[in-house]
Amino acid sequence: MNLRDHIRSIPDFPKPGILFYDISTLLAHPAAWQETVGRLKAALTPYHPSVLVGIESRGFLVAAPLAYALGCGFVMVRKKGKLPGATIPYTYDLEYGTDTMEIQADAIAPGQQVVVLDDLLATGGTMAAAINLVHKVKGRVAACACIIELSFLGGRGKLDVPVHSMIAYDS
Repeated sequence: MNLRDHIRSIPDFPKPGILFYDISTLLAHPAAWQETVGRLKAALTPYHPSVLVGIESRGFLVAAPLAYALGCGFVMVRKKGKLPGATIPYTYDLEYGTDTMEIQADAIAPGQQVVVLDDLLATGGTMAAAINLVHKVKGRVAACACIIELSFLGGRGKLDVPVHSMIAYDS
């Protein structure tokens, strides 16, 4: 199955000049979604993760069902102020300014094997920040994965772990 056939491209969203790759059409197609989860499961099984970390918000859609399929735990990384209890923050640079994401302080045990997931890898800034946040709580990041990679933006080069993408766009 060609998963690209189930991704909708929306020009000028969220602003003029941006071509948005929408996974909602993939999620709505049962066979394509099952194929996507199956491919991700096959790619990540060799890492034997104890927990998958999903990045807010579409990363949750990828990581939660995949964690269920792999029989491991699921942990959320969210924007500052969205998680209850004690949290650990990580502030990172954006093109214009900074952002902060957090993880619950007790969500990952020291040394636990982790794979980080998001729906899309573009410049790599958010994925690198999530990886650094997992390191900050003493988790071991074995790999990261996404459904879509915009390879022309070079995000993979900012990451110090193996990267798995199901679909790559070169331009």
